[in-house]
Amino acid sequence: MQLLIDFQDSLLLGIKEDFKRFLKEKINWKQRMIGIKGPRGAGKTTLMLQHLKFTLQKSHVNGLYVTADHPWFYKNNLLDTAMDWFQQGGQVLLIDEVHKYPNWSRELKNIYDGLPQLQVIFSASSALDIYRGESDLSRRVISYTLPGLSFREYLKLSEVGDFPSFSLEDLQKRHREISQEVISKIRPLPYFEKYLSRGYLPIFVEGENEYGSKLEHIINTVVDTDLAYISSYNAGTAAKVKKLLGVIAESAPFKPNIASISAKLGISRDRIVEHIYQLKDAKILNILLAQGKGVSRLQKPDKLYLENTNLSFAINSSPDIGALRETFLLNQLLNAGHEVFEPKKGDFWVNGITIEVGGKNKSPKQVLNEGEYLIASDEIESGWGAKLPLWLFGFLY
Repeated sequence: MQLLIDFQDSLLLGIKEDFKRFLKEKINWKQRMIGIKGPRGAGKTTLMLQHLKFTLQKSHVNGLYVTADHPWFYKNNLLDTAMDWFQQGGQVLLIDEVHKYPNWSRELKNIYDGLPQLQVIFSASSALDIYRGESDLSRRVISYTLPGLSFREYLKLSEVGDFPSFSLEDLQKRHREISQEVISKIRPLPYFEKYLSRGYLPIFVEGENEYGSKLEHIINTVVDTDLAYISSYNAGTAAKVKKLLGVIAESAPFKPNIASISAKLGISRDRIVEHIYQLKDAKILNILLAQGKGVSRLQKPDKLYLENTNLSFAINSSPDIGALRETFLLNQLLNAGHEVFEPKKGDFWVNGITIEVGGKNKSPKQVLNEGEYLIASDEIESGWGAKLPLWLFGFLY
């Protein structure tokens, strides 16, 4: 046990509280079992360690952080570790990357049922369905998702400016007032351009020049390692999924012809759809279904997007500006918790509003007769009427 405590203490030395992800204030930290999912590099580990150092330890609550791939677990199992920690006065056990532990759901269930006075907080890959393990956790765990940075959070972490978040209704009704407040303090467009290429994951603070190579490594690790843990991938499956991702990345956003992709890659149509949804769960892709369709994993996606604009730059050194605009807007809407669909006219339909995306001269003629609408325009600092700056959607969370 001392080995784990020493490992934890070493990590805590480098943890600061000057920047906190938006999710920290939204989590109900009193729940007995909390799951935090999210893409690699989004800051799940830092979030847990901040909670341990600045909340638990300051409140004199005994917490222990472990990571599921630590050599400790070569000879020790998770349940016995939790039992030992509880017997030594432990009150909270924080488990990082739980998906890397065999039989994770069964052991979490046993800890929950057998140690009712021990709180468990764990992190996992975005692709992990924590409610569908071999043991039912649906009644036991409260799950949260930590996405990549919003544009607002990027500005805060870059020490450019500290601004509040706003709801979609706020943006619709007060966008001119909000944008004027922001531009009275900073010029947002140059920072927005940087954010689109290398600002979605907090790892940009480690060096912008290395960001691209680190992002490529994350993509490979997600397919080769994370999905191998979760979906029983083998090397051959991973290679096929990478080829599929390459095909999608060449044209995203686009309406997929599943039959054509199937013939090109030699993978069955059902398996193509399955892999697309796995890549969606892993936060590599976003999918769009047509307005009016129910959300089901059996449905063929009507449109495919890369999950964030940074991926576009990692895969294509000169991505299409129109594709970047759509990718950004869909990403921020989904990360803010909105259900988004493809309308008959316009780019996105959300909360009864049709949104058309474009440059500074984008006109509303395509959506004029579609009821409530917004024009999300790039390359402008402030808007008017139903036209608002695209960058302002980066303040939704």
